[in-house]
Amino acid sequence: MPLILVGGGSRSGKSSYALRLASERGARRAFVATAQAFDDEMRARIARHRADRDGTFETIEEPLEAAAVLRSLGGRFDVAVVDCLTLWLSNLMLAGREELEEETAQLVEAACQSPTQCILVTNEVGCGIVPENALARRFRDLAGTLNKRCAAAAVEAYWMAFGIPLRLK
Repeated sequence: MPLILVGGGSRSGKSSYALRLASERGARRAFVATAQAFDDEMRARIARHRADRDGTFETIEEPLEAAAVLRSLGGRFDVAVVDCLTLWLSNLMLAGREELEEETAQLVEAACQSPTQCILVTNEVGCGIVPENALARRFRDLAGTLNKRCAAAAVEAYWMAFGIPLRLK
């Protein structure tokens, strides 16, 4: 099934737009949540995102094995939103996973081969200054590679700016 990518900066409207796209593509909707609630602020963010979905999505919480989740969906859903890839990447890094480019390739392959339409949400983190520490620079570089791979495989790609979706592809 064709892959769709929605990217942009923080609070640019990526998630809302991805939900809108998903709502237009079928009634059987999955939401693959990669966030982990380690503190009160993140718990509040997760609660806001759940409220935005208002029960029209079946939520699957999976911080690490997003590719496996996509492979497991089969034909049970018309569309699945994975939100978000940069959180997924940071989860993998903090878990000490080493083969991050291979995990990226597996995610893209799973999304493209799924009978469920996949909409991937990602942050663009490379437009700012060069981070001061090696871990942050590695994350920025890996996120750029992840985003390029997803965009290359996508049949539709959107860049969110100020809440406005710009179709790139």
